Amino acid sequence: MANRIHSSAIIGDGVELGDGNVIGPYTVIVGPTRIGDGNWIGPMVSIGTPAEYRAGNHPVGWEGELDGAGVAIGDGNIIRDFVTVNQGVHVTTTVADGCYLLARSHVGHDCVVDDGVTLSDNVQLGGHTHVWSWSNIGMGTVVHQYGQIGPGAMIGMGSAIRKDIGPFMTAVGNPAREVAVNRVGLTRRGCDEGQADAVEEYLKKRGDLPAGLPEELAARFAAWEGRGA
Repeated sequence: MANRIHSSAIIGDGVELGDGNVIGPYTVIVGPTRIGDGNWIGPMVSIGTPAEYRAGNHPVGWEGELDGAGVAIGDGNIIRDFVTVNQGVHVTTTVADGCYLLARSHVGHDCVVDDGVTLSDNVQLGGHTHVWSWSNIGMGTVVHQYGQIGPGAMIGMGSAIRKDIGPFMTAVGNPAREVAVNRVGLTRRGCDEGQADAVEEYLKKRGDLPAGLPEELAARFAAWEGRGA
């Protein structure tokens, strides 16, 4: 399927596009950037501009000047109005598959946003943040640089994330604190009530991770446990 690119959009050198993408009016995408298939990218979006370093390089990407570790965006994402995604400095800034980035959300340099993440309006991810799969981050939340938000986490609106948030935890406040387990998220990932009970005990450090979890879910927990290795 052909891409549908508005005539006012700017697609710079070093941008690789897959198929079936929609790119809205006055959007600017500069390289090095790779975008997969079936993404809906709205008006006034900025992808691939330099990292927000005061002393960093600021090449004119829309005139073919390329610099940085790049941006990679996967398949089937919805990227709404005025979203900004900055170039990586040390690693590629990444938005994986099936994410929904609402209006005015910001993905800073060297961030990794895994599959199925929702960033609500005006969420701000500081550089080097890792948002794991299936997380849902509420409107106006700010995440400090190098933060990690675990898979399936639910963050209340207006929160300030200053430390890591664990898998399937619900967190809220400034500074944000974990207040509950996201059981709805666990059931949506295939846990029955008994498994959800056992995972809740594990997350509260009162038991071990139960056997027999859905394979994808178990893999995410194992990756989270090994993240500092």
